Formats: sequence, C-alpha cells, structure tokens
Amino acid sequence: MRIIWYHPDLKEQARDLRRNCTISEKLLWERLKGKQMKGYDFHRQKPLDHFIVDFFCYELMLAIEIDGSIHESKDIQLKDVRRQESIEEYGIKFLRFNEKEVRENIDQVIKIISDWIVEFDELSKEKNGWS
Repeated sequence: MRIIWYHPDLKEQARDLRRNCTISEKLLWERLKGKQMKGYDFHRQKPLDHFIVDFFCYELMLAIEIDGSIHESKDIQLKDVRRQESIEEYGIKFLRFNEKEVRENIDQVIKIISDWIVEFDELSKEKNGWS
C-alpha cells in the first residue's frame, strides 16, 4: 500500500474536526464506520498532503467530501478544485455530496458510494485477471 504524506500540523486539526463534526458527517460516518461499507475501512477527517478530507479509504483510494453552504462561494469552489486536483495526484478519486443531500437522502448517498465500490471491485478483478 502506498504511503500518503501529510503535514504533521494537521493531526491536531483533524482531531478537532472529528470532535466537532456536522450532522451530515455524523450521519454518513454511522454508515461507513466499522467496515460497514462492503468491508472497506474508512477513516474520517483524514490528513492527506496539506489537506484534510472528510472520509478516506486507503484500499479504494477514495475520498468522500460533504460540502456545506460555505462551498457555494466562488472563492471556496476554486480552492476546492485546486485542493482536489492536488490530492488526485496521489491517484485518489473523489465523491462529493452536499450536506442537504446527506441529511435528507442518506440512503441514496449510500447507494452511490456502494455502486462506486462495486464498479471499483469489478475493474480491480479485470485488471488482476480474476474475472
């Protein structure tokens, strides 16, 4: 497994974010933690490089972000794009949801994540000649 560097100063900030998470983050975490998502291990508020992502799975190389209302600002959207591009250089893929979507339709969010994992697993099997 590839090691992904992160700035050490982010460790305490990630702990603070875990202690003060949003309702949407709590809802999604309840469905991701403990390898509930098809046996994959997700981490929350995970430092990667110079950033922190809401949820991350090393095996899938998947980051999941929940965007709140602050992300409606053009400046924040531009920062998000640059941040995501920087993290994607490590081969990490992103799924993004907005807070309202998670709060009001968590089952659909879980289905989207689950479908992404099924596709990942199928592609992995093909790549490794297991199909």
